[in-house]
Amino acid sequence: MPRPVSLDFSARAQLFAHLAAMEKAGVPVTQALLSVSLPVGSKAALSSLQAQIASGSDMASAGLRSDVFTPLDSTLLRAAQASGCLAAVYQRLAERYSHLAQQGAAVKSRLLLPAAVLVLALFIQPLPALVGGQLSIAGYLWGVLWPVLALGTLYALGRGLYRRRERAPAAAASPLDALLVGVPVFGTALLRRNLRDFFESLGLMLEAGMPMLDALPKACAVIRHAPLRKRFSGVQLAVQRGQSLTQALASLDFPGHGLALGLIRTGEASGTLPASLLNYAGVETQKLDSLTEQLATWLPRALYAGVMLWMAYGLLTGTGFGPRLPAELG
Repeated sequence: MPRPVSLDFSARAQLFAHLAAMEKAGVPVTQALLSVSLPVGSKAALSSLQAQIASGSDMASAGLRSDVFTPLDSTLLRAAQASGCLAAVYQRLAERYSHLAQQGAAVKSRLLLPAAVLVLALFIQPLPALVGGQLSIAGYLWGVLWPVLALGTLYALGRGLYRRRERAPAAAASPLDALLVGVPVFGTALLRRNLRDFFESLGLMLEAGMPMLDALPKACAVIRHAPLRKRFSGVQLAVQRGQSLTQALASLDFPGHGLALGLIRTGEASGTLPASLLNYAGVETQKLDSLTEQLATWLPRALYAGVMLWMAYGLLTGTGFGPRLPAELG
């Protein structure tokens, strides 16, 4: 079973920002890792990474084996190593994980109020029945604890699935791929994130001077969604046959298709294709950030409204949360 990545978003952002600064300054990676400052819980993973580097491994492979990088991080860094654009990829990964850390913190902070209201409701709603003698102490505790345990189990399962997905090899197909794409809003965001990674890595490699035919398969390997990766794998063959990148992408259907083709066509005509690809990746990043911000704003409100409606329903009908208590606990 795949192990989870040892560093959280914030720690990975710190690490990549430090590596970017050291790479730009020309400091060897072995020395750069000695001067990085990470949270105490990251020390073991960092020590493993340092040992891997000291034994002669490259950064992409060492980070993956030491559970510091995800397979996507490793794929991007391996392409960067081949094209000589490590500093740029380090910086972009630092910015990406910094955004994810900030967005995650925002969602958690905004969920505190509805969570607190829910916990209070679980404790308060059965109190009249307990005081009136209609509910025993055991029944009261059961009514309070079982919803908390159920919600905790669902959260743990969701977190486990996410971390397992994050740790899966970049080229691995997942049975959830088709299901996730069908989810409204989330499915489109999933495709856009994969497309952003593809165009961004392709732009970085071309900017560093890597030939198009060498860069395309490496960029395709970054796509995590297997059906989308299969569709884009034909782009390399079309370019080998003499088509431009715009022509090769024209037959594909994906979110942002029109904008991508327009920017790429302009870049090919003006000789600034790498910059055009990176500009498109930046536009997709802004859209993804906006979607995450909306989620961080509306999800807590929806949960809060749900808790309020449940409390009102309980007060009006006199029913508790979920199924009735066992008779022996009443």
